[in-house]
Formats: sequence, structure tokens, C-alpha cells
Amino acid sequence: MRAIAVDIDGTITDRERRLSLEAVRALRGAEEAGVPVIIVTGNILCFAMATSILMGTTGGVVAENGGVLYINDEVRVLGDMSKAERAYSHLKGIYPVRKVPFSDLRVSEIALTRDVPADTVREALSGFDVEVYDTGFAIHLTDPAVNKGSSMEILLESMGLGMDDVMAIGDSENDLEFIEHAGFRVAVANADPELKAIADYVTSAAHGEGVAEAVQRFLGV
Repeated sequence: MRAIAVDIDGTITDRERRLSLEAVRALRGAEEAGVPVIIVTGNILCFAMATSILMGTTGGVVAENGGVLYINDEVRVLGDMSKAERAYSHLKGIYPVRKVPFSDLRVSEIALTRDVPADTVREALSGFDVEVYDTGFAIHLTDPAVNKGSSMEILLESMGLGMDDVMAIGDSENDLEFIEHAGFRVAVANADPELKAIADYVTSAAHGEGVAEAVQRFLGV
């Protein structure tokens, strides 16, 4: 593998969003061995960039579920925010939905607290041009023209790499698109069943400890 792509929430963090030190050590080891780490997340770009800087990753960032990219010191907004805004306007007229904190910093999608069940949200928005993801931390209304996988391909192309060169690691339904096309697919032990079903390897440990397990086992760092 020539690169690692990894999700944040539930993958390198636990359910309380506390960062796993084991995952940090393993991913830094990969970087030191010349294997760049790409952060692929539903979080806003500034949060993802802070995570990348503090962890010491160099492979770039896919944020807002593919709606935003950070490549070579350049920010690219790929998702159409107006699609999410129309859906949200309809939704808040019928359900008590709330945006997550710092939503004013989102530029390509809308993320909601999980007060209203995801299936209820999906049903209410069935006629709208949005993708609804439930990450277990928030419910995301995204532009279906982009996702973590399609945006990661753009990032990889800028690095001279392809999806076959990547070990991808995740835990949730919004990770499916970037994991299913990766050269080596890893689901941590706490991952959704559908993610485990397509994985080449399911870790025995959960969250960040599972990330460390996979990196150490298959990259030897």
C-alpha cells in the first residue's frame, strides 16, 4: 500500500470522540515509513485540518463527506450546498431538527443532531436531491454528486496514485464509497455490518485500537 485513507469519528476516535493514541502512533509510523495518511471525514475542514496537523499526516484532507477537498494548500468546494439547504428548509417545517454546532462553517452540506431518526429524515426527503448519511454522530444532508470516494480519487490523482494504492479504514455508512473501491479495505470492529461485509479485513479491536492493529499488521510499522 502506498497510502492510507482513514476516517475520524468512530474510527480513530471512540464514541465520545476521544482520539486514540494507539492510532496516532501507528499512523505516524506509517508517515515516517513514507506512506502518507489521508484524512477522510464528514467533519468541517478546519476540524479535519487541525486533526491532520496535530497527528502529523501529509496526504491531504477530504472533508464534509467529499464536499470539500484540501490538496496542495488549495481548498476546493465540490458539493452544492443549495441542495442541502432546500432539503433542510422542508425538513424543519415538519420536524424539530437542529444543526450541529459550528454549522456556519460548513460550505457543502448540512449536518443535523440525531434527535429525529435517520429513516424518518430519509422518508421525509425522498423527493429531494440529497444523500442522507447517519454516521452515528450526526445525520448529514449531502450533495449526491459527491462522496468520500469520488473526492478521494481527485486527491489521489494529484498525488500520482490510484484507489488500488490505498488501504482505506472506516466504521460507518458514509465510509462505504471510499472503502469499497480501495485496494485494501479495512473495517474496525465497531463498524456497521454493511461495511464489514465488503471489508478485506475486520479488526479484532474497535475504534483507534483497530486502526493501529491494521496498520501494524499490514504495513509492519
